[in-house]
Amino acid sequence: MIQKGDKRIIRAWTFYDWANSVYPLVISSAIFPIMYEKMTSIKDKVTGVTIYDQVSFFGINFKNTEFYAYLVSLSYITVAIIAPILSGIADYSGNKKRFLQFFCFLGAISSSLLYFFHPDNGGQDFTPYHLGITILPLFFASVGYWGSLVYYNAYLPEIAEPADHDKISARGFSMGYFGSALLLIAILVLTQFTGIIKDIHWAFPMVGAWWIGFAFVTFRRLPNNVYNRNVEGNVLKNGYRELVKVWKDIKTRLQLRRYLASYFMFNMAVQTVMIMATAFANKEVRGIKTQDLIISILLIQFLAIGGAFIFSKLSSRFGNLRTLAIAIVIWIFLCIGVYFLVYLPWQFYIAAAVVGLVMGGIQALARSTYSKMLPETQDHASYFSFFDMSEKIGLAVGTFSFGLIEGLADIRTSVLALVVFFMLGFVLLLRVPKTEMVK
Repeated sequence: MIQKGDKRIIRAWTFYDWANSVYPLVISSAIFPIMYEKMTSIKDKVTGVTIYDQVSFFGINFKNTEFYAYLVSLSYITVAIIAPILSGIADYSGNKKRFLQFFCFLGAISSSLLYFFHPDNGGQDFTPYHLGITILPLFFASVGYWGSLVYYNAYLPEIAEPADHDKISARGFSMGYFGSALLLIAILVLTQFTGIIKDIHWAFPMVGAWWIGFAFVTFRRLPNNVYNRNVEGNVLKNGYRELVKVWKDIKTRLQLRRYLASYFMFNMAVQTVMIMATAFANKEVRGIKTQDLIISILLIQFLAIGGAFIFSKLSSRFGNLRTLAIAIVIWIFLCIGVYFLVYLPWQFYIAAAVVGLVMGGIQALARSTYSKMLPETQDHASYFSFFDMSEKIGLAVGTFSFGLIEGLADIRTSVLALVVFFMLGFVLLLRVPKTEMVK
């Protein structure tokens, strides 16, 4: 057993947010989406509007952002399928740390391999860009990132008392936002402003090195077998039994069950916005330049630091559930505003500022709220695997729906459709029973 509240262990735990957050910023939000869209589309030289955006993956044609959404969606489904059973094994064997390390290395190495991403259309205009296998590291990087979070999040109730979960979760996310922003700035300085590095593709090995390098701060302090479990018998079979036991318990806990349903809906929309925002700006915001996108992304990162702590303070005053409801309402109005009002770069900046403030708050609070609802248990990885499975299936549905609606209509309509997910999440959140710990 470890002593809850140990400052060194808590500091080491939050450092994994610092380490892995370079993936969602540099690869999911900034450098890779911008590069991908630029390398797989043709824009009008006068207006800057995208006039061709077809890609081919093994002979099947898609819109570029449509395919991007489908590929990322598939990675979420993969994590949702494998994480629960692996979490059962991790809880049974006490090997959460080993699984965390495996997915960390998978994500970091795959991120580095995006250096080789080079779509080709044979140099002919209005011919689909062939993606080939060079796009596949994006899939494995996503699996690695999201898979590692299952085991990372599961440590929170083991290292801290419930009263401290909001504050510690906010600290972790804030460190992640700040650290990843530092790396992005360093990449921009080295590649765009000084020209020390000529090829922007070097950003991806830098992400991998940062991720693995700082993760060792976490690995050095976090214990592996917290409850000193002895492994006996068939690990796979007993791991599955562990998972079934947790699932049966969750079904008896109305608060947990309803919260997971609400989280499924509102987080689906939040994460889809974060992943597809750059693609939206590239296609719909007139005259927006690469530097405008980078500035808006950095704006989101730094405002998210404040947002995480603001919502943590609000939760201590109004309660977790009420504060989450406030955040969801802000998201609803934000999506409606983007659909009707965002056409110019300065309008996109305002939307990005609001996204930053509410993004940091809702992410940190959603994680800590769930951890407070858990019973006294030694099966935290299994409990968090259901939390993460709800998240990943939601992400898969959200990104797939976004891509599908764009394929049928346009990307602006896809943004408006997210309002439905937010509204469903809000209604379901109102039905979550309140307790003394979670109001």
